[in-house]
Amino acid sequence: MGKVRHIVESQQFDPPFISELFTKAEGLSRDGYPEGLGRNIMASLFYEPSTRTRFSFESAMHRLGGRVMTTENAREFSSFSKGESLEDTIRIMSQYADLLVMRHSEIGAAKRAAEISPVPIINAGDGAGQHPTQALLDLFTLHRRFGRIDGLKVAMVGDLRYGRTVRSLTYLLSKYKDVELHFVAPKVSQMHHDIKEYLDRRQVRWVDVEELDPILGRVDCVYMTRIQKERFLDLKEYEAANNKYRLSNENIEMMSPDAIIMHPLPRVMEIAPEVDSNPRAMYFEQAANGLWIRMALILHVLKRW
Repeated sequence: MGKVRHIVESQQFDPPFISELFTKAEGLSRDGYPEGLGRNIMASLFYEPSTRTRFSFESAMHRLGGRVMTTENAREFSSFSKGESLEDTIRIMSQYADLLVMRHSEIGAAKRAAEISPVPIINAGDGAGQHPTQALLDLFTLHRRFGRIDGLKVAMVGDLRYGRTVRSLTYLLSKYKDVELHFVAPKVSQMHHDIKEYLDRRQVRWVDVEELDPILGRVDCVYMTRIQKERFLDLKEYEAANNKYRLSNENIEMMSPDAIIMHPLPRVMEIAPEVDSNPRAMYFEQAANGLWIRMALILHVLKRW
């Protein structure tokens, strides 16, 4: 697919590019990293709270020798609070930085920014829309563990209605052969029809289920997510979904010894702390993998590979 100008959505990536990205990320994790971005500046514009994603991007830029301008609450501490449009903010900030990493509460905000920005835009999450760099690091984690993506069976659990991470990862998984997806969610937070229709068009197998334990032994990966209270408009729907699923030392023994547990974090109650020491638990390694993937992406959009 050639050079990528902006990182906006998972659909834009094809398996050859992903393979090349993973090779670059593996090299960075194994051999260290070149500090060759001393003259480049990254601006991180985060209109929603973030810990892992913002720090991961900023650490990646610093490790590459670049510099960072940042705001952790652009909604309050930027001209957004004065009524400035997103487009005007991007036009101004692109004069100050070589790369903009943006998290926004509105679906499609990153795409709007990319349409007018003269510098690369990386989508760090747009509301309940997408989170493509999270999906890439998730896929990287799966590939590192299993050595393949083809043929994997993945259960996505929890807030599938509003979860941008599961939407983005689903798009990526659909690009591989013989993948099987189990969408585990109560009726109020099931995966949207647009994703299911997309999978049907690509002839990817999927199934909706409401109970977690019966499928634990059937999958290679259980991808847990928290129920996002901030996304629900109806408190009763949130309460119907909250605390429905939980992994503990008791039920994870139903899983295959080689299966893994992933989570985009933060977690609340859906994975018991006691699970952290189980060899199936990969969520902290998963978060660490984000550094290598984001370093590779920064180098790519800045035309360093």
